[in-house]
Amino acid sequence: MFFQETNRRNFLVTLGILGGAAMSSRLTRGKAIESSAERLAIEGGEPVRKSLLSARPYGPQFYDDREKQELIEVLESRQPFRWWHENSKVLQFEKAYAAHLGVKYALGVTSGTTALVTAMAALEVGPGDEVILPAWTWYADYDAIVLAGGLPVFAEVDESFNIDPTDIESKITPQTKAIIVCHLQGTPADLEPILDIAKKYGLRVLEDFAQCVGGKYKGRYVGSLGDIGINSFQLSKTITSGEGGAVVTNDVVLFERSLRFHDVGSLRSPYQEMLKGGIVAPYASCNFRMSEFTGAVLKAQLEKLETICSRLRENARFVREGIADLPGIKLRKSPDIDGDIGYAVYLDLGNRQNRDRFLRALRAEGIAAVGPAGSVILPIDRRIEAKSTVHREWPSFRTKRAGELRYGAECCPKTIDIINRFGGVIMDPNFTEDDLKDIVKAIRKVYLAMS
Repeated sequence: MFFQETNRRNFLVTLGILGGAAMSSRLTRGKAIESSAERLAIEGGEPVRKSLLSARPYGPQFYDDREKQELIEVLESRQPFRWWHENSKVLQFEKAYAAHLGVKYALGVTSGTTALVTAMAALEVGPGDEVILPAWTWYADYDAIVLAGGLPVFAEVDESFNIDPTDIESKITPQTKAIIVCHLQGTPADLEPILDIAKKYGLRVLEDFAQCVGGKYKGRYVGSLGDIGINSFQLSKTITSGEGGAVVTNDVVLFERSLRFHDVGSLRSPYQEMLKGGIVAPYASCNFRMSEFTGAVLKAQLEKLETICSRLRENARFVREGIADLPGIKLRKSPDIDGDIGYAVYLDLGNRQNRDRFLRALRAEGIAAVGPAGSVILPIDRRIEAKSTVHREWPSFRTKRAGELRYGAECCPKTIDIINRFGGVIMDPNFTEDDLKDIVKAIRKVYLAMS
C-alpha cells in the first residue's frame, strides 16, 4: 500500500523539496512538484551524494555466527558428503526449504543451471518437444531446453519484464510440452492466466524463481504454484552459498525423477524408504549433488530470508512513495506489488536515449543506476540467433519446424522496446533512511530536469 497523502507531504518536506508556503499552494491539487529544477551534477551542479551509493549482494551482508557454526559442524564431522551420515545438513535444509515454500519436496543441487537441467529431465523434455520461454531471461533457461534436445520457442515479455501471458497461446503447437515462467528481478510473473492456458492445453509449467526467492503471488510463494520450480543460490540471489540451486515440486513422480537424475540414477536412504523403493526406473543421469558445506550455509541463510525480503520491500516502497507524485511517472508493472520482493525501482523513460541520459545523470548524482539487469534478450544473442549447439547433429534444430523458426529481433520487438526504455535503482536491504532519501531526491531532481 502507498503512504497516506499526509505522510507523503511530510516526507517531501523532510527532503527539503517543499517549504511550508509552497506546500500550502500545491496540496490543493494533490501534487508536490518542485517549483524549479536544480542544476544537474552532470551539468556542473552539486551532486546529491559525494560518493556512489550502490546495492551489494544481499545474503553475505547477513552472514554471522549461524553460518559459521553450521560450517564448523561439517568440518568437525569430517563428513562433507551428504549421503554418508544421518545428520545431513543438505537434508535438513531441503526439509526446511520445502516447509518454508509450502511444497512437499525440495532437492538441493549444485546450481540454478543444473536445477533447470534436472527439471527438464523430470518433465521428460526431449527431441521433438517444444518449450515456451520468455525472450528476456538468463541463458540457462534456453540452454537447458537445448541440452535436453528440445526446441526453445520465445514469447514476449510485458512491462513486468516477465513473460507476457497474452503472447503464449499463439506460440503453442502440438509439440509444445511445457512453459517456463521466470520471475525476474524480484517481481512475480502473472501466473493465474498462464496456469489457465497450461491447463487448457495440457502443458507443464516450470517456474524459474532464481531471481525472486521469497517472492509471492496472491499469497503463495513463487515456485510452489507450477508443476515444478527451480531456483539458484548464486551470489546475486536473495540468499546465497556462492553457488547452489534447488528443485521444488508437489509431484512425487517429478521429485523421484529429479532425485535419480541428480544422483547417477540412484535412490538412496532416506528417500528409498520414504518412496517405498520408488516408482521410477533408473535412467541415464548426472551428478549434481549438493555438498554438506553448501547445505550448511543455506540452512543458516534460510533463517534470514524473510528479514532480507521485508527490508527490501520496505525500502522499495519508501522510494516508490517518494516519487509517486512526479508528473506522468510510470513504474515497472507488478502483478502482485505486495508479493514483489522489492529488488529495484524501475521507471519507464519512454525510449532508450532518454533512459540512458537518465541513468547517466543519476550516476552523476551519486546513485548507482542501471537498466533491467541479470538477464539477456536471448533471441538477439549471436550464438542463439545462429542456433549454435554442442554438435552439428544436435537434435534441437534438425526438424523442419526448427528450420522454419526464426530467432533474432523479428521475434521479440516488444521485449526489445520494454527492456531498452526502463531504468532505475537496485535496492539494498541495508540502505539507511538517509540513503533512501538521497535516492528519492536524486530521482526527483533528474526526472524533473528532463521533463
